[in-house]
Amino acid sequence: MAVATGTRLGPYEITAALGAGGMGEVYSARDTRLDRSVAIKILPVHLSDQPEARERFEREARAISSLNHPNICQLYDVGQQDGIRYLVMEHLQGETLASRLAKGGLPVEPALRYAIDICEGLDKAHHGGVVHRDLKPANIMLTKSGAKLMDFGLAKAAPPLGVPGKTVSLASPSHPLTAEGTVIGTFQYMAPEQLEGKEADARSDLFSFGAVLYEMVTGRRAFEGKSQISVASAILEKEPEPISTLQPLAPPALEHVARGCLAKDPEARWQSAGDVARELRWILSAGSQAGVATPLRRGRRNRERLVWGALVGLLALAVIILSLPGRHTAPVIRASMLAPADAPFNFIGDVSGPPVLSPDGTRVAFTAGKQNAIWVRALERGEAQKLEGTEGASFPFWSPDGRFIGFIADRKMKKISANGGPAAVITEVLNARGASWNADNTIVYTPDYRESIWKVSAKGGTPVRVTTLDSAQHTTQRWPWFLPDGKHFLYFATNHAGVVQEQSGIYFTSLDGGPSKFVVSTDSGAQYASGYLLFHNRTALMAQNFDPSNGTLSGEPTVLVDNIQYDNGTWHTAFTASDNGVLLYEPSAASAGLDLLWFDRSGKQLGAAVERGAYRGMRISPDGKRLAISVGDPTPDIWVVDLARGSRTRVTFDPASHFMPAWSPDGQRLVFMTQTGGAISMGSSLHAKPANGSGQDELLVKPDKAGESLNWPQFSPDGKYLVYELASGPTGATIWSMALDGERKRTLLIQPQSPQARVVYFRLSNDGQWLAYSSTDSGREEVYVTSFPGGAGRWQVSANGGTFPVWRSDSKELYYMSNDWTLMAAQVHGQGTEFEVENTRSLFRLRDTVPAGSTLDVSPDGQRFVIASPPNSESAPLTLVLNWTAELSR
Repeated sequence: MAVATGTRLGPYEITAALGAGGMGEVYSARDTRLDRSVAIKILPVHLSDQPEARERFEREARAISSLNHPNICQLYDVGQQDGIRYLVMEHLQGETLASRLAKGGLPVEPALRYAIDICEGLDKAHHGGVVHRDLKPANIMLTKSGAKLMDFGLAKAAPPLGVPGKTVSLASPSHPLTAEGTVIGTFQYMAPEQLEGKEADARSDLFSFGAVLYEMVTGRRAFEGKSQISVASAILEKEPEPISTLQPLAPPALEHVARGCLAKDPEARWQSAGDVARELRWILSAGSQAGVATPLRRGRRNRERLVWGALVGLLALAVIILSLPGRHTAPVIRASMLAPADAPFNFIGDVSGPPVLSPDGTRVAFTAGKQNAIWVRALERGEAQKLEGTEGASFPFWSPDGRFIGFIADRKMKKISANGGPAAVITEVLNARGASWNADNTIVYTPDYRESIWKVSAKGGTPVRVTTLDSAQHTTQRWPWFLPDGKHFLYFATNHAGVVQEQSGIYFTSLDGGPSKFVVSTDSGAQYASGYLLFHNRTALMAQNFDPSNGTLSGEPTVLVDNIQYDNGTWHTAFTASDNGVLLYEPSAASAGLDLLWFDRSGKQLGAAVERGAYRGMRISPDGKRLAISVGDPTPDIWVVDLARGSRTRVTFDPASHFMPAWSPDGQRLVFMTQTGGAISMGSSLHAKPANGSGQDELLVKPDKAGESLNWPQFSPDGKYLVYELASGPTGATIWSMALDGERKRTLLIQPQSPQARVVYFRLSNDGQWLAYSSTDSGREEVYVTSFPGGAGRWQVSANGGTFPVWRSDSKELYYMSNDWTLMAAQVHGQGTEFEVENTRSLFRLRDTVPAGSTLDVSPDGQRFVIASPPNSESAPLTLVLNWTAELSR
């Protein structure tokens, strides 16, 4: 019996019927509390007394509630009223894939994009221990934001037992059904082991996905028949017609992926949806040239990486072509490049840096592996050499003759022979951001992330400042790039607070310290190669004609690569180019971001706090039950995660960017920093709002003048003060408190002891008596403690460098990251005006798990730590393009 429009189910008011099936009715409704549209799935009354129907309905609720992913329809609520059981879900706008396929197959590019979305959703489900078991076009919704998985009614949290002895109903194959009392699933998309009543696992979903992928690209089902029995026979015994026969424009590698999904033996299939997604992303980035299939050793534990034979052949051919007269007519050649075995690429994040081609374009240097070491690969060979002694390296760069590689490690700039050998120190740095080396053995570099450009001899010596920072415009200059004359160079300048958007971008200047010329507005460093300036714009890598003698652009910019990987944390793009027509880049990946992982005091990983995302700050609630996060790219919002249930509550809804959340003492409100204008903002201010997302946003503090950045807001434990950092340039950051009474008087708490020093981060103790902070007063960042709210006294906690202090809830233990990214624990005792560090010991090393600059937090009892960590998984392949300039003449 249909539910009438206007009926209320709890706070939800039915507005229209959307559809009905054998196991449920779906309605659109309005959530009267939040005034938003939702979808409500109802178990009909006539099925409520059937245990199987109730179990399926409850199974769907359990499955979806454990999953939170952009490619899975989100569950908001569950309820029961007057005998009606219902699920409240995200209201998706779009059409099902089944409806779309009724019009025919999809073009290859959108089919690939939807297929990647489906795989990402499946990968999330499988990692959450959920097997869908009924993946089909009718259970996939196509929306403006991509494909979303629906209907987990047949899902199971563990490989299900078979159902022998069940009969096959003979419904029409043109209307696939999931019939009660039959083998679980839908026949046209069911894996052979499901048809045989055997166990189904994640690989069974991959078979179903293969059938869906085949149908999307060709417009025909992979397995046809006049009855379900003949369809089942085809699935068990026959192979579908080659995709190339039905869709000649499909990349040859797509056939390889589909066949790997549709293998009859589960052991012969792809073994994870994540692997399939990576292959599809590579095919999408390589286009119709994606014809080199990835060799695969079948088996769950024995997958091998890409064989380099095909790539070596392409490169050898390219070297011959590019060396001939008139090489501008040579074809564009694309290939895929994977990381060395057991050493994933490390390109995105503060501890890494993009790959870099040698000046002659024959070799590439990159950071990879858990040790973050530098590897060098000659492009005409398939093997890479690890340079011993470069562990912990970041931002490698070549000498102009290709003999040496410079890099940053242990807060020093070093150089090493490209063939291996001992590393030599060039100069000291703090948190360096890029370097470039000219033929006169001069290196230009940024010694710290809030600094200008300096120069130093590659042989060592005293560094000299080259450029100056105008703090009214910029707080950082980074990613210098020498131009061919060795006298002029490019650099990127922006403001950490995002002020003056039109003046953030690429500048042109010279070694003699002359004036800087603005070239182009962008959000990333740029490179010059083959007469073009290569720079980032939104999701694309652009190329525009550029005169390196005077820094002038001409002509119109052209998209060279769409969807390229970009790190908005350090403003760099993962690409490298050379003058002889070689381009290497990392395609944008939907899975890029950080994992928020739990670790115990020994460093053992305990699991994920939430799924992977673009996190920009986090804080555990005072009771340890919730996690406030800033997540999103390019405009983060504040969310609250229930750590027990995994459910999320969105707190901010306006179009600004929101960062650095912190809790009120009672856990009822959040304070955070807000920037307007997106990734490059026009200002920042501090706001507060109820943690349940209701109520109005309250403005607490706004900057007094342009160029000021307000950071790390925190309520004092007694709720009487707001404490925050005020920064107006690369140095001189201070800590202030503001009384939250009527007058809102502001008081300076911490000021650096020298003009060159700055405060980096701080945390209040839970008893409200102490403030721990890190500062560069000594020339190196160290952790100190002072009294609160008076700011009297100063006690140094760290001995050899330290940052990001956090307190245990009883205020008797203080944690911080040491100079080598070891998590330290200091037992402390404070009483009255005296403070004492009683014992300090190391807990575990963080370097392999946390990018520099990311924060951490600790559970109230001090037994668990949540840490932002780069994904620990196989690297997606890079795309290698030979004769890339030919792309620009098309």
